[in-house]
Amino acid sequence: MSPSLRMQSPPAQQCDESLRQPTLIAHHITLVVVNSAHSRLRLASSRSIIGMPRQRRAERKGQNLNTPPSTALEPEMSSTSHKALFLTSERGTFELGTQPTPIPGPGELLVRIEAAALNPLEWKLKEWGTTIGLPRGYPAILGVDVAGIVVQLGEGVEGFEKGDRTVYQGWWSNDKTGFQQYGLVDARYAAKVPSNISLEEAASIPCALVAAIAGLYVPKPHGAGLTLPLSPSTRGKNAGQPILVLGGASSLGQAAIQFARLSGCSPILTTASLKNTDFLTSLGATHVLDRTLSFPALQSQISQIIQEKGKPLGVVYDAISEPETQQAGYDLLADGAGGHLVLVLPEQITRKGGEGKKNVTVGMIYGHWEHPRLSEVGVEVHRALTGLLQEGLFKPNRVEVLPGGLRGIAGGLERLKEGKVSGTKLVVRPQETE
Repeated sequence: MSPSLRMQSPPAQQCDESLRQPTLIAHHITLVVVNSAHSRLRLASSRSIIGMPRQRRAERKGQNLNTPPSTALEPEMSSTSHKALFLTSERGTFELGTQPTPIPGPGELLVRIEAAALNPLEWKLKEWGTTIGLPRGYPAILGVDVAGIVVQLGEGVEGFEKGDRTVYQGWWSNDKTGFQQYGLVDARYAAKVPSNISLEEAASIPCALVAAIAGLYVPKPHGAGLTLPLSPSTRGKNAGQPILVLGGASSLGQAAIQFARLSGCSPILTTASLKNTDFLTSLGATHVLDRTLSFPALQSQISQIIQEKGKPLGVVYDAISEPETQQAGYDLLADGAGGHLVLVLPEQITRKGGEGKKNVTVGMIYGHWEHPRLSEVGVEVHRALTGLLQEGLFKPNRVEVLPGGLRGIAGGLERLKEGKVSGTKLVVRPQETE
C-alpha cells in the first residue's frame, strides 16, 4: 500500500472516464467487419458546452430552437448509406468514411443516432490494439453509449413507434456501435427517453447503468446480491446496509450511488474530490471522503462512521479498480465482518489469511446485457428505466457536447487519455458531421 491512497475521481473501467494501465477486459465479443471507403479525419481542437455550437448556427440561419435538437428532425432516412468513424487498423488512425445503413431484423430497431458518449475504452483500443481483447477485426466502428430516434422497426417489435427517442448500449458489431449516424439495437435492451431528459444526457447512461446493476444486484459471488429496486414494492429492501463507493464522481460511481440510495443502503460513503461533495450528496451519498486520504486515515474515518450506525460495512463498489483501490476495498471489508467487493477490472488483490478475510467475496462485473447473468434482468431494467428517469429517481451525467459531430471524437479521446475530464461525460452529435 502506498503512503497516500489517491482515489482518482475520474472512473477507471471500460465504460467510464480514466483507465490508466493496459488490462485485459473480460468481454467475449464478435466484431463484424464492414469494408468502407475512407476520407481523412480532421481533428477538432475546440470544444463547447452543450447546445452552444448549434445555437450560434441557428441564430445565423434564423432557425427556431424551441424544439430540442433530438425532436426537431423528421425520423426518416435519406439514403442507403451514412457517415461513420472507423478505426482503420490495430493502433491505426480514426478516419471518416461511409457505412451501409442496415435493415432491422426481427426484434430490432434501426435508430438514427443523435448522441454518442465517449469512454476511455475507445482510446485504449486505438493505443493498445488487440492486447485489450477487442476489436477482433478492422476497420472497426467504436462507441457503446448511444441515444437517438427510432426510424424503422423490425418484425415483432412492440412498445416502440417511429419517432420515439431511445437510449441503449452499443454492441461490438459495426452495425450496432455508436460512432456513426445509424445503428441497430435489440429492442428488448432499449428504453424510451422521457421529455425531461435530452438525448445528449441519455447517451451518458448505458455503460454506467449496466455496470451498476451487474455489480450490486447479480447474486453472489459475482455481484453483491442486493434486491433490485425497480418498483416501489422492491425499493428500500436493503435498508440500513452500509456501502462504500470508491470513485463516486465517475460515471459508474454516480450510478452506483443512486441505485444504492434506491435500495435503501445507509450510510452511503464515497471517495471523491471534495469539490464534488454537494453534487454527490444530491445523488444520495451521505458521506464524501477525500480521495487523497492515506489508507489508515480513510480506514479510521470509515470505522468511525460505521460504528455510529452499529452495522458493519457489507459492500464496497470499486469504480476505479486500480491495484491500490482494490486492496483498500478488500482490506476494509476483511477487517470487519466480511462482505462483497465489486470490481470493474480483473482482480489484483493480495489475499491474506484470517477468519474475517474468508468471508469476503470478490466479483468482477461483466458489462453487457447479453451476458447470461444479465440478459433477463436487462429486459426488466429497460422497461423500468423510462419511469426512473421521468420521476428523477435516476439522473444522467452532466455532459459536454463536442463540436464537429464524429470529427470531434479523436480530440475528445485525447482529453480522456490525458485525464483532463472529470465529473462530466463527453458527447458528440453524429448528425452534425460535415
